[in-house]
Amino acid sequence: MDVLDVARWQFAITTVYHFLMVPLTIGLSIVVAVMQTAWVRTGKAHYLAMTKFWGKLMLVNFAMGVVTGIVQEFQFGMTWSAYSRFVGDVFGAPLAMEGIVAFMVESTFLGLWIFGWSRLPKRVHLACLWAASLASTASAYFILSANSWMQHPVGIQLVDGKPQLTSIWALLTNNTAIAAFTHTVSGGFAVAGTFLVGISAWHLWKKHKLSAVDDADRKVWSASLKLGAWIGMVAFAAVALTGDTQGKLMFQQQPMKMAAAEALCHTEAPASFSIFAYGDVSRPDCENVKSITVPALLSFLAHNDFSTEVKGVQDLIPLYEQKYGHNYPVDPSLGALSGQPIDYVPDLPVTYWGFRFMIGFGGIAAGAALLALWLTRRGRIPRTKWFPRLALLSIATPFLANSFGWIFTEMGRQPFVVVPNPTGVDGVFMYTAQAVSPGVSAGQVLTSLIALTAVYGVLAVVEVFLLVRYAKAGVAGVMPPADEKKSDDDVLAFAY
Repeated sequence: MDVLDVARWQFAITTVYHFLMVPLTIGLSIVVAVMQTAWVRTGKAHYLAMTKFWGKLMLVNFAMGVVTGIVQEFQFGMTWSAYSRFVGDVFGAPLAMEGIVAFMVESTFLGLWIFGWSRLPKRVHLACLWAASLASTASAYFILSANSWMQHPVGIQLVDGKPQLTSIWALLTNNTAIAAFTHTVSGGFAVAGTFLVGISAWHLWKKHKLSAVDDADRKVWSASLKLGAWIGMVAFAAVALTGDTQGKLMFQQQPMKMAAAEALCHTEAPASFSIFAYGDVSRPDCENVKSITVPALLSFLAHNDFSTEVKGVQDLIPLYEQKYGHNYPVDPSLGALSGQPIDYVPDLPVTYWGFRFMIGFGGIAAGAALLALWLTRRGRIPRTKWFPRLALLSIATPFLANSFGWIFTEMGRQPFVVVPNPTGVDGVFMYTAQAVSPGVSAGQVLTSLIALTAVYGVLAVVEVFLLVRYAKAGVAGVMPPADEKKSDDDVLAFAY
């Protein structure tokens, strides 16, 4: 059992788990702020009910995101201290900005929003939620700026074998960071939109089935359903556009990742986009692999034309070996890899299928949003049994799309943890095998892996239980009991 493999598994499990919460927090926090803005501007009670219901679910998800996110930074010292020493002079700035500027603002104003319902003026209370939601988005930007530097190092100089930050502006305006941020935020809104559609469709169907749908509930769930569907459709369009930008940057900055995404073993001009492959895609020579392709589409995704040459894995390997070396350095900290040949090819099945699962699950979620818009056209309310079931199942699809996207992004850069910038400072790169903490045994990391996985498993049960419980409770769980004698003013008085 190798310490590097165990450490990578630990970071993968904790990171993917944490990232399940992040998109929903980013998207839903802004959506809830829009709902509360509509209530403050119009005074309509159903907007207040929407704010309180979806706000409660947002808070459950936010709390779990905080708990699981704290572990991420501890891992840099626990199992990746060599990496931390290498990138510390660069990472320190964006991570400090995320912690002090973004996270503290987010937590402070979210606390004011939670406890300020009957204590703060309406507009001040609304401003607190907007501050918290925008700080959440800013937090994502700082984290993605740090991550994107690992994918495309900029704004640095090499001093005594370590990168030192020379321009925080270059780091924050890194084109890789901007593309990753817009793509991630779009994915967050896609998650939020599908979340609204699924739960709202179930409530509308349930109320209709029980013949208990009153006008107030109908307004809440039909408005939430339509809002979620529109958010989902716009978000998925934005995901496609920003993903196209990322593909073009990938072609320039990480050609091996581009080739791995397509299991493209041999250079093609024009290059076809593989829809589905069968055979052993794990072999970098692509023997016995057949693909269903769209001619010249990969060339367009790479360079906006239908004739660009896209290099394959077999042709990229000698280029990487010539520029970065054939063998790992002779270093005891590298363990069994010390002095061994470097495999520059990422895990092809993971990158190839991860890329397709990302697109496929995203497409399913977009289809569900489009179907919801069609079924609710001209004020209609879906009555069929199959639609709420489909809508509930579709909630998982954008979460899966986001997760597979990140798995592809991180696995596709291997064997590097800091990827060399083709047009940047020479020597600024780091192999993943060099990043593990020296002196840490596989048994120690395995112990923490088992412990964290068990704790995260318990937290997953807790979060799902709370989300399901509060989602089932519906409007009645956040608003006063329905009373025909109560006016809208009486209902608003419940909030203030």
